[in-house]
Amino acid sequence: MKRLSNSMDRLCMPGSDFDHEELIECIARLVRLDQDWIPTEEGYSLYIRPTVISTHPYLGVAAPDEILLYVITCPVGPYYPSGFAPVRLTADTPYVRAWPGGTGAAKVGGNYAGSMKPQTDASNRGYSQILWVFGEEEEITEVGAMNVFFFLEKEDGLKGRELVTPPLTRGDILPGVTRQSIIDLSKSWGEFDVVERSITLPEVRKAASEGRLIEAFGAGTAAVVTPISHIEHKGSDIEIPATGDLTKRFFSDLMGIQYGRIEGPEGWSVKI
Repeated sequence: MKRLSNSMDRLCMPGSDFDHEELIECIARLVRLDQDWIPTEEGYSLYIRPTVISTHPYLGVAAPDEILLYVITCPVGPYYPSGFAPVRLTADTPYVRAWPGGTGAAKVGGNYAGSMKPQTDASNRGYSQILWVFGEEEEITEVGAMNVFFFLEKEDGLKGRELVTPPLTRGDILPGVTRQSIIDLSKSWGEFDVVERSITLPEVRKAASEGRLIEAFGAGTAAVVTPISHIEHKGSDIEIPATGDLTKRFFSDLMGIQYGRIEGPEGWSVKI
Protein backbone atom coordinates (compact mmCIF):
# COMPACT_ATOMS: atom_id res chain seq x y z
CA MET A 1 0.00 0.00 0.00
CA LYS A 2 2.84 2.36 0.84
CA ARG A 3 4.47 1.75 -2.53
CA LEU A 4 1.17 2.41 -4.29
CA SER A 5 0.80 5.70 -2.43
CA ASN A 6 4.37 6.68 -3.27
CA SER A 7 3.89 5.80 -6.94
CA MET A 8 0.71 7.87 -7.13
CA ASP A 9 2.50 10.78 -5.50
CA ARG A 10 5.39 10.48 -8.00
CA LEU A 11 2.86 10.79 -10.85
CA CYS A 12 1.09 13.70 -9.13
CA MET A 13 -2.13 11.75 -8.84
CA PRO A 14 -4.70 12.95 -6.32
CA GLY A 15 -5.70 10.60 -3.53
CA SER A 16 -2.26 9.23 -2.74
CA ASP A 17 -3.13 9.59 0.95
CA PHE A 18 -5.90 6.97 0.69
CA ASP A 19 -6.70 4.74 3.67
CA HIS A 20 -4.46 1.68 3.31
CA GLU A 21 -6.45 -0.50 5.69
CA GLU A 22 -9.68 0.29 3.88
CA LEU A 23 -8.23 -0.80 0.54
CA ILE A 24 -6.92 -4.02 2.11
CA GLU A 25 -10.43 -4.76 3.37
CA CYS A 26 -11.86 -4.05 -0.10
CA ILE A 27 -9.33 -6.49 -1.59
CA ALA A 28 -10.30 -9.10 1.01
CA ARG A 29 -13.94 -8.80 -0.04
CA LEU A 30 -12.96 -9.09 -3.71
CA VAL A 31 -10.95 -12.25 -3.03
CA ARG A 32 -13.94 -13.76 -1.24
CA LEU A 33 -16.07 -13.03 -4.32
CA ASP A 34 -13.42 -14.49 -6.64
CA GLN A 35 -12.52 -17.45 -4.44
CA ASP A 36 -13.60 -19.98 -7.07
CA TRP A 37 -10.81 -18.63 -9.29
CA ILE A 38 -8.07 -19.35 -6.74
CA PRO A 39 -5.87 -22.20 -8.06
CA THR A 40 -5.26 -25.10 -5.69
CA GLU A 41 -2.01 -26.45 -7.16
CA GLU A 42 1.19 -25.20 -5.55
CA GLY A 43 3.07 -22.70 -7.70
CA TYR A 44 -0.21 -21.30 -9.00
CA SER A 45 -1.99 -18.37 -7.40
CA LEU A 46 -4.58 -15.63 -7.70
CA TYR A 47 -2.61 -12.59 -8.79
CA ILE A 48 -3.87 -9.37 -7.19
CA ARG A 49 -2.95 -6.04 -8.77
CA PRO A 50 -4.19 -2.70 -7.45
CA THR A 51 -4.19 -0.24 -10.35
CA VAL A 52 -4.72 3.50 -10.74
CA ILE A 53 -5.53 5.36 -13.96
CA SER A 54 -6.44 8.92 -14.79
CA THR A 55 -10.10 9.46 -15.72
CA HIS A 56 -10.21 13.20 -16.26
CA PRO A 57 -12.28 14.02 -19.36
CA TYR A 58 -9.67 15.73 -21.51
CA LEU A 59 -6.33 15.15 -23.20
CA GLY A 60 -3.28 17.09 -22.14
CA VAL A 61 0.12 16.90 -20.48
CA ALA A 62 -0.96 17.79 -16.97
CA ALA A 63 -1.58 16.18 -13.61
CA PRO A 64 -5.01 14.47 -13.50
CA ASP A 65 -7.94 15.92 -11.61
CA GLU A 66 -9.72 12.58 -11.38
CA ILE A 67 -8.52 9.00 -10.98
CA LEU A 68 -9.92 5.49 -10.77
CA LEU A 69 -8.38 3.07 -8.27
CA TYR A 70 -9.39 -0.51 -8.99
CA VAL A 71 -8.08 -4.02 -8.39
CA ILE A 72 -7.48 -6.74 -10.97
CA THR A 73 -7.43 -10.43 -10.00
CA CYS A 74 -6.29 -13.21 -12.30
CA PRO A 75 -5.34 -16.87 -11.79
CA VAL A 76 -1.73 -17.37 -12.86
CA GLY A 77 0.76 -20.20 -13.20
CA PRO A 78 4.53 -20.26 -12.60
CA TYR A 79 6.28 -17.13 -13.86
CA TYR A 80 8.82 -19.19 -15.83
CA PRO A 81 7.59 -22.21 -17.83
CA SER A 82 10.72 -24.06 -16.66
CA GLY A 83 9.66 -23.62 -13.04
CA PHE A 84 12.23 -23.18 -10.28
CA ALA A 85 15.20 -23.54 -12.62
CA PRO A 86 18.27 -21.33 -13.19
CA VAL A 87 18.01 -18.59 -15.79
CA ARG A 88 20.59 -17.14 -18.14
CA LEU A 89 20.91 -13.34 -18.21
CA THR A 90 22.53 -10.87 -20.53
CA ALA A 91 23.83 -7.44 -19.63
CA ASP A 92 24.89 -6.75 -23.22
CA THR A 93 22.18 -4.31 -24.28
CA PRO A 94 22.40 -0.64 -25.32
CA TYR A 95 19.15 0.12 -23.47
CA VAL A 96 18.60 1.40 -19.94
CA ARG A 97 15.61 0.49 -17.77
CA ALA A 98 15.76 3.37 -15.28
CA TRP A 99 18.02 6.15 -14.05
CA PRO A 100 18.42 8.39 -10.99
CA GLY A 101 15.69 11.03 -10.96
CA GLY A 102 13.37 9.00 -13.17
CA THR A 103 10.43 6.79 -12.26
CA GLY A 104 12.36 3.57 -11.60
CA ALA A 105 11.39 3.61 -7.93
CA ALA A 106 7.67 3.88 -8.76
CA LYS A 107 5.34 1.13 -9.97
CA VAL A 108 4.61 2.76 -13.32
CA GLY A 109 3.44 0.97 -16.46
CA GLY A 110 5.75 3.06 -18.61
CA ASN A 111 8.75 1.52 -16.90
CA TYR A 112 7.90 -1.80 -18.51
CA ALA A 113 7.14 -0.53 -22.01
CA GLY A 114 10.77 0.33 -22.72
CA SER A 115 11.91 -3.17 -21.77
CA MET A 116 9.84 -5.00 -24.39
CA LYS A 117 12.27 -4.68 -27.29
CA PRO A 118 15.48 -5.44 -25.36
CA GLN A 119 13.75 -8.39 -23.66
CA THR A 120 12.67 -9.76 -27.05
CA ASP A 121 16.20 -9.33 -28.40
CA ALA A 122 17.63 -11.15 -25.37
CA SER A 123 15.14 -14.00 -25.73
CA ASN A 124 16.00 -14.40 -29.40
CA ARG A 125 19.64 -14.85 -28.38
CA GLY A 126 18.83 -17.53 -25.82
CA TYR A 127 18.70 -15.47 -22.61
CA SER A 128 15.76 -15.46 -20.20
CA GLN A 129 16.09 -11.89 -18.95
CA ILE A 130 18.24 -8.78 -18.98
CA LEU A 131 20.47 -7.77 -16.12
CA TRP A 132 19.97 -4.02 -16.15
CA VAL A 133 23.00 -1.83 -15.45
CA PHE A 134 23.50 1.91 -15.35
CA GLY A 135 26.40 4.30 -15.93
CA GLU A 136 30.07 3.98 -16.78
CA GLU A 137 30.72 1.95 -13.63
CA GLU A 138 28.09 -0.58 -14.80
CA GLU A 139 26.14 -0.44 -11.57
CA ILE A 140 23.67 -3.30 -11.37
CA THR A 141 20.05 -2.27 -10.84
CA GLU A 142 17.51 -5.04 -11.53
CA VAL A 143 17.05 -8.29 -13.43
CA GLY A 144 14.11 -8.19 -15.83
CA ALA A 145 11.28 -6.89 -13.65
CA MET A 146 12.81 -8.25 -10.45
CA ASN A 147 15.21 -7.13 -7.76
CA VAL A 148 18.54 -8.95 -7.66
CA PHE A 149 20.77 -10.40 -4.93
CA PHE A 150 24.37 -11.67 -4.88
CA PHE A 151 25.75 -13.95 -2.14
CA LEU A 152 29.49 -13.41 -1.79
CA GLU A 153 32.50 -14.35 0.23
CA LYS A 154 34.01 -11.11 1.51
CA GLU A 155 37.21 -9.97 -0.16
CA ASP A 156 40.50 -8.47 1.11
CA GLY A 157 40.99 -11.23 3.63
CA LEU A 158 37.82 -10.44 5.56
CA LYS A 159 36.06 -13.47 6.97
CA GLY A 160 32.42 -14.18 6.45
CA ARG A 161 29.79 -13.86 3.77
CA GLU A 162 27.47 -11.08 2.67
CA LEU A 163 24.20 -10.91 0.80
CA VAL A 164 24.31 -7.82 -1.40
CA THR A 165 21.44 -6.07 -3.18
CA PRO A 166 21.53 -2.66 -4.89
CA PRO A 167 20.31 0.25 -2.74
CA LEU A 168 17.08 2.19 -3.10
CA THR A 169 18.79 5.51 -2.46
CA ARG A 170 19.45 6.33 -6.13
CA GLY A 171 15.75 6.20 -6.96
CA ASP A 172 16.19 3.86 -9.95
CA ILE A 173 15.14 0.60 -8.27
CA LEU A 174 11.65 -0.54 -7.34
CA PRO A 175 11.26 -1.25 -3.60
CA GLY A 176 9.97 -4.79 -4.06
CA VAL A 177 7.99 -6.47 -1.31
CA THR A 178 9.80 -9.77 -1.92
CA ARG A 179 13.10 -7.88 -1.78
CA GLN A 180 12.27 -6.48 1.65
CA SER A 181 10.99 -9.88 2.80
CA ILE A 182 14.35 -11.47 1.92
CA ILE A 183 16.25 -8.72 3.72
CA ASP A 184 14.08 -9.13 6.82
CA LEU A 185 14.36 -12.93 6.81
CA SER A 186 18.14 -12.76 6.40
CA LYS A 187 18.54 -10.36 9.29
CA SER A 188 16.34 -12.54 11.51
CA TRP A 189 18.61 -15.52 10.82
CA GLY A 190 21.75 -13.56 11.75
CA GLU A 191 24.01 -15.94 9.80
CA PHE A 192 25.64 -13.47 7.39
CA ASP A 193 25.78 -9.75 6.67
CA VAL A 194 22.95 -8.21 4.65
CA VAL A 195 24.13 -5.18 2.71
CA GLU A 196 22.24 -2.69 0.55
CA ARG A 197 24.98 -1.10 -1.53
CA SER A 198 26.08 -0.43 -5.05
CA ILE A 199 27.49 -3.48 -6.79
CA THR A 200 28.95 -3.39 -10.30
CA LEU A 201 29.30 -5.96 -13.03
CA PRO A 202 33.11 -5.79 -12.88
CA GLU A 203 32.89 -6.58 -9.15
CA VAL A 204 30.65 -9.59 -9.87
CA ARG A 205 33.03 -10.82 -12.58
CA LYS A 206 36.01 -10.42 -10.23
CA ALA A 207 34.24 -12.29 -7.44
CA ALA A 208 33.36 -15.11 -9.84
CA SER A 209 36.95 -15.38 -11.11
CA GLU A 210 38.22 -15.55 -7.51
CA GLY A 211 35.68 -18.17 -6.50
CA ARG A 212 33.91 -15.80 -4.09
CA LEU A 213 30.58 -15.61 -5.93
CA ILE A 214 28.53 -18.26 -4.15
CA GLU A 215 25.17 -17.72 -5.82
CA ALA A 216 22.82 -15.10 -7.26
CA PHE A 217 19.08 -14.82 -7.70
CA GLY A 218 16.27 -12.51 -8.70
CA ALA A 219 13.30 -11.80 -6.43
CA GLY A 220 9.80 -10.60 -7.27
CA THR A 221 6.11 -11.09 -6.63
CA ALA A 222 5.38 -13.42 -9.54
CA ALA A 223 8.55 -15.55 -9.58
CA VAL A 224 9.25 -15.33 -5.82
CA VAL A 225 12.92 -16.33 -6.18
CA THR A 226 14.71 -17.21 -9.42
CA PRO A 227 18.26 -18.67 -9.43
CA ILE A 228 20.78 -17.20 -11.87
CA SER A 229 23.34 -19.45 -13.61
CA HIS A 230 24.94 -17.19 -16.24
CA ILE A 231 25.39 -13.48 -16.96
CA GLU A 232 26.57 -12.46 -20.40
CA HIS A 233 28.93 -9.49 -20.06
CA LYS A 234 30.88 -8.03 -22.96
CA GLY A 235 30.47 -11.11 -25.09
CA SER A 236 31.36 -13.79 -22.55
CA ASP A 237 29.41 -15.52 -19.80
CA ILE A 238 30.03 -15.16 -16.08
CA GLU A 239 29.17 -18.59 -14.68
CA ILE A 240 27.44 -18.77 -11.30
CA PRO A 241 26.78 -21.91 -9.22
CA ALA A 242 23.05 -22.66 -9.36
CA THR A 243 20.81 -23.51 -7.74
CA GLY A 244 22.44 -22.54 -4.44
CA ASP A 245 21.38 -23.61 -0.95
CA LEU A 246 20.48 -20.07 0.09
CA THR A 247 18.29 -19.54 -2.97
CA LYS A 248 16.49 -22.81 -2.21
CA ARG A 249 16.04 -21.78 1.42
CA PHE A 250 14.50 -18.43 0.53
CA PHE A 251 12.16 -20.06 -1.98
CA SER A 252 11.09 -22.73 0.50
CA ASP A 253 10.52 -20.31 3.39
CA LEU A 254 8.70 -17.67 1.34
CA MET A 255 6.44 -20.27 -0.28
CA GLY A 256 5.86 -21.82 3.13
CA ILE A 257 4.74 -18.48 4.53
CA GLN A 258 2.53 -17.81 1.50
CA TYR A 259 0.80 -21.19 1.83
CA GLY A 260 0.50 -21.00 5.60
CA ARG A 261 2.87 -23.88 6.37
CA ILE A 262 5.26 -21.51 8.16
CA GLU A 263 4.25 -18.74 10.52
CA GLY A 264 5.59 -15.54 9.02
CA PRO A 265 6.44 -12.29 10.78
CA GLU A 266 3.52 -10.24 12.04
CA GLY A 267 1.73 -8.33 9.31
CA TRP A 268 3.09 -10.39 6.39
CA SER A 269 -0.14 -12.28 5.75
CA VAL A 270 -3.77 -11.21 5.74
CA LYS A 271 -6.16 -14.01 6.63
CA ILE A 272 -9.46 -13.88 4.78
